[in-house]
Amino acid sequence: MTRVLVLNCGSSSVRYRLYDGSDVLAKGLVQRIGESGGDAADHDEALRTLMDRLDLSGLAAVGHRVVHGGERFTTSTVITDEVVAAVEELIPLAPLHNPGALTGIRVARKLLPEVPQVAVFDTAFHSTIPPEGVLWAVDRDLAERYGLRRYGFHGTSHAYVSRETARVLGTPAAETNVITLHLGNGASAAAVRGGRCVATSMGMTPLSGLVMGTRSGDIDPSLVFHLHREAGMSLDEIEESLTRHGGMLGLTGANDMREVQERVTSGDPDAVLAFAVYTRRLREYVGAYLAVLGRVDAITFTAGVGENSPEVRAAALSGLEPLGIRIDEARNRANALIISPPGAPITVCVVPTEEELEIADESRRALSL
Repeated sequence: MTRVLVLNCGSSSVRYRLYDGSDVLAKGLVQRIGESGGDAADHDEALRTLMDRLDLSGLAAVGHRVVHGGERFTTSTVITDEVVAAVEELIPLAPLHNPGALTGIRVARKLLPEVPQVAVFDTAFHSTIPPEGVLWAVDRDLAERYGLRRYGFHGTSHAYVSRETARVLGTPAAETNVITLHLGNGASAAAVRGGRCVATSMGMTPLSGLVMGTRSGDIDPSLVFHLHREAGMSLDEIEESLTRHGGMLGLTGANDMREVQERVTSGDPDAVLAFAVYTRRLREYVGAYLAVLGRVDAITFTAGVGENSPEVRAAALSGLEPLGIRIDEARNRANALIISPPGAPITVCVVPTEEELEIADESRRALSL
């Protein structure tokens, strides 16, 4: 039994893939759930509909993407009533993400009661970061009481891509050091030493780190206090602004990098500056992770922007040639698997991410299949 149904449930959508081993048997997206003219009235109807469409004979597991596992869940975990209750307790750390996953888990357990269900946590891969990489210099009592620490996200992507990079290099993952750059509408960087994450850019929530489509990334925390005192904004309004109206959207009015790059080409000064902000932040994190790792075998770009934007890749690594980082322009333009020139000290790769396949494989590992 190698078939695994992977579910990625958001507040108004369900993305699914059915795997047999690494082969995709079916995939799709149910969206605008609960909205007028949407695909389904609620998650129950959405999951019933997609399960009626699929051949689920011989199904070994259902794997659920869960964004936040807190400090408790450091590996993929077979779902029980106790696990469901614990994930619910973590909602304050991921109020935009964990509720959708919980809904999917509850409905799937009801519809497929005999099939094992597995929670695969975005945060789990980052649980190997050493204490000095997760602790902040804040009051320790407050930190321990409220879980104030770095957790990191996009873990399934960073795990998959770092292993694939080692395969591209022809070296064992346990002997390979990689900087992975997951660049989509959400974006994060990770430093992976010998298959284990030792640093990542996102923090307690997916808001910090790199500049993203609508999220601000790193800011001075005092900005929050200043807006509250001087602009009279509530905490909810500030959170909404930094999460949904920041990033490239806040700088340019567009969160799609393709549109931003078109405007850069046309000479739009706001887009030119925003692109420079975006790629400088990337370069800063690459430099920081070079220092953290000491020896770097590869830098790998992945996800929608990372896999498809030669301009972002070139600008992000521009000026780093003295550090052994070079890009071959023709290979970069072709979105080749390796975009650095032959013999470069650090290989630069473009590796498509397969987060759903990682979830399927993690589900099998959790069940020892």
